[in-house]
Amino acid sequence: MNSCKICAGDTVAITDEKSKKIYHKCSTCRYIFLDEQFYIDEEREKKHYDKHHNNFESLGYVKMFDELLDEFVEPHLQNIENALDFGCGEGEVLPILLERRGVTCDRYDLFYFPAKIYEDKKYNLICSTEVLEHLQNPLEILKKLLLHVEKNGYLLLMSAFHPNNDDKFLKWWYIRDITHIGFFDILTFEYLARELNLRIVKHNSKNTIMFEKLS
Repeated sequence: MNSCKICAGDTVAITDEKSKKIYHKCSTCRYIFLDEQFYIDEEREKKHYDKHHNNFESLGYVKMFDELLDEFVEPHLQNIENALDFGCGEGEVLPILLERRGVTCDRYDLFYFPAKIYEDKKYNLICSTEVLEHLQNPLEILKKLLLHVEKNGYLLLMSAFHPNNDDKFLKWWYIRDITHIGFFDILTFEYLARELNLRIVKHNSKNTIMFEKLS
């Protein structure tokens, strides 16, 4: 049996008969992760990301981030002077939009901005959008990120919340992306908040959640 990568709880296997991929669903926090035998290598992963066109020419992509900032960041903007976009991608859309709102924003991305500029810094806000679903060890990464969040600073995460029904999960478009290997539920985030001393500020029940770091 595979233990949950978030809470170490017991999991049950979910098999996609079409793709033959096996997923493990936690009975405690409802995190779901792909069996490691189906992971792709880093070279193939990079080629997949290179196909994305997430830049300012993609008006829908820009609109999505503008709306994200309006809903989640703007109400707290008076408390935010600096930020880090962790996993910003090649297009830098979110960092630039934050800078337009007066927030200094650093960039980090494993493939496109690999310098770990954040290592000796702390931030009022760390954003990580469309990143969690790619991580092999999300709990480890989240713990490291929180070392760089100021007390009472914010952690803003975006990753589609999975359907709780197994049949719906196996039909879900989000699992068709070959780089998506981990899937979260609001219960997963509630568990993380308790374990990591965070307060859930707001979520949209769909794909975005914002935490405040309490200490």
